[in-house]
Amino acid sequence: MKTCQIVIAAIVAVTALVGGCTNTGYRPVESASTYSSNLYGVIEAIEVTSGDGVDGIAGTGIGAGAVVGGVVGGVLGHQVGGGSGQDIATAVGVVGGAVVGHEIQKRSQQQPETYRLQVRLENGSYRAVMQDSIEGLRVGDRVRIDNGRAYRY
Repeated sequence: MKTCQIVIAAIVAVTALVGGCTNTGYRPVESASTYSSNLYGVIEAIEVTSGDGVDGIAGTGIGAGAVVGGVVGGVLGHQVGGGSGQDIATAVGVVGGAVVGHEIQKRSQQQPETYRLQVRLENGSYRAVMQDSIEGLRVGDRVRIDNGRAYRY
């Protein structure tokens, strides 16, 4: 019975930690594809990102690997020692298992690189463009944004 309570407590603790990490200040970048005409500007910055940047539970980057690893680590840690030593081993198992599970998940889900181009438009405003390749584009290049993709002109 005590093992079940510790496992449930570990799950509740991990859930609370993950819930506390959520980012409520999310502002989506306006997509250039919402405009009917082409936009023209100059590339101010190019950033390399992997995937869409929003993964894991509630966009925190903490995925199922960390949660499952934490539960398994807690169960295995609980099998060690007795009394307060057993509680410490359980806590260490939860943390260690979560770290190992997170790393395993990261390595097994290598996401393709994407590029985020920050473009200063002719009217002085800025537009972020996400695309899978930059096709030789560099900072300072003049570009045309058409259907959410930047092309040199």
